[in-house]
Amino acid sequence: MSVSDKEKEEIEKSSAPLIEHLIELRRRLIWSLGGFFVAFLVCFFFAKRLFNLLVVPFKWATQWAGLDPHKVELIYTAPQEFFFTQVKLAMFGGMVIAFPLIATQIYKFIAPGLYKNERSAFLPFLIASPILFLMGASLVYFFFTPMVMWFFLAMQQVGTNDQVQISLLPKVSEYLSLIMTLIFSFGLVFQLPVVTSLLTRVGLLSSQTLAEKRKWAIVIAFVVAAVLTPPDPMSQIGLAIPTILLYEVAIFSSRLIERSRERDRLARERQEEAGGTVAEKTPDAPST
Repeated sequence: MSVSDKEKEEIEKSSAPLIEHLIELRRRLIWSLGGFFVAFLVCFFFAKRLFNLLVVPFKWATQWAGLDPHKVELIYTAPQEFFFTQVKLAMFGGMVIAFPLIATQIYKFIAPGLYKNERSAFLPFLIASPILFLMGASLVYFFFTPMVMWFFLAMQQVGTNDQVQISLLPKVSEYLSLIMTLIFSFGLVFQLPVVTSLLTRVGLLSSQTLAEKRKWAIVIAFVVAAVLTPPDPMSQIGLAIPTILLYEVAIFSSRLIERSRERDRLARERQEEAGGTVAEKTPDAPST
């Protein structure tokens, strides 16, 4: 069977009436929404504990600033503010927890329409995406959030005869928005190798193009960092530098993909040449 025949066979297997695709899409959506709803309820039940866990980097920052970490205080100025903060936290946590299930449902929906080699190529990126997001979130939690809060704590002013007392009393909603913005920004940036590798594999990008656009990528990295992070130089530089490093990782991974593709192409050519040589050496059957 030739390669074209195999491709036609895979296309016939993946073809299905429109109504079957809609039923499959509905089933995948139900699983995704159900998983998110369950994760949301669990996160909302533990919302206060989760919020206290997110306050830990703030306590580390107070230690860096030479203050008492046991006296960390956050406030809310509207009666409903802390409740909606918990809802927002539960939605964010539910999305993070349910993301593997949602990504799996998306993959199962589109997998029947892909060739076998495309499915095998797409699956590693599906696994790498949440891992890289967690790496970015961990970097925010253990380093950048304490660093940013330490920067803001350093602006406090001790009351004396010549100056007034100025203390940092962050609102619960604003603190949650800050740490969620940082987690989302770093998690999104850490997807850069995944996105560029996928584009390289499908032929829309090349390592040479990425290397040639390196200067522009550095400029864009600082612009994006200025937009996504709070208006302080610490967090902006802290996001821009990992973005540039990840861009270099993306170039390296693209080169590996291109080398692997070239090896596969040469192997196919040698196999076709060997098959053609065998066919030429095979004697014709004797005539009857």
